[in-house]
Amino acid sequence: MSQVLRLWPLLTATHKYDKSLSTRNRGAGQIIEAPILAYLIETTQGRILYDVGCDYCKIADPALRQRYYDPEVFPFGPPEMRAEDRLPNHLARLGLKPDDVDVVFIGHLHFDHAGGLGEVGGAEIHVQKDELAAAQSGQDIAYFADDFAGDYRWKVLQGEYDLVHGVRAVSTPGHTAGHMSLWIELPKGPSIVLCGDAADLRENIEQEVAPGLCWQEREDQALDSIRKLKQLAKQEQAELWPNHDIAFWRTLKQFPEFHE
Repeated sequence: MSQVLRLWPLLTATHKYDKSLSTRNRGAGQIIEAPILAYLIETTQGRILYDVGCDYCKIADPALRQRYYDPEVFPFGPPEMRAEDRLPNHLARLGLKPDDVDVVFIGHLHFDHAGGLGEVGGAEIHVQKDELAAAQSGQDIAYFADDFAGDYRWKVLQGEYDLVHGVRAVSTPGHTAGHMSLWIELPKGPSIVLCGDAADLRENIEQEVAPGLCWQEREDQALDSIRKLKQLAKQEQAELWPNHDIAFWRTLKQFPEFHE
């Protein structure tokens, strides 16, 4: 029996970028706006946070913004993030504090998914061994090394596992070396799968298009992961939630409403 009680999608920022970053070899020159999301999962065993968004300080502080998002070295541009978008402020609207988060599950360590670790640094942080190694290699500019260099309570894992009954880590490499999605069995509605950046857009799923950025150009691995997610959804009669699709995000319950 699932131990999940409810699920909140949290909008932590938005990001405008060339669509080809989400859809490999298509959409060049088309600028899209994408949500940067985190997801709070309340269970009978505690609270799980899937991803943590960006580091607000790197966006709000002009010197840091220039350092990290200099267009000469970082072509993606900075996201738009307001102070009220920070995770502690989302949690406060639910009567919670960062210390009330028990586990942070990082789908992957890119700047827009792991930058906010400092906001919830007391939680146990789950990450894949391959992901951490890739992030520390310096071979991908979308990793900001100091985002994950703090004295955190790391739990470094390898492969798939259950976080609690009804929440399962699903291995979906391709976009990054150790990318993970998350299957969640809700108590009332259909199960859902948080695709993470294995599928930014519905287009990635429906047309089986790899993300624009693939670790070591492993498009084949990324496509295998998309097909795996589609098979999982069919098997579990689950919904697949793409991660950076603003039209899809608008169909979800808007915070502080929740899915159950």
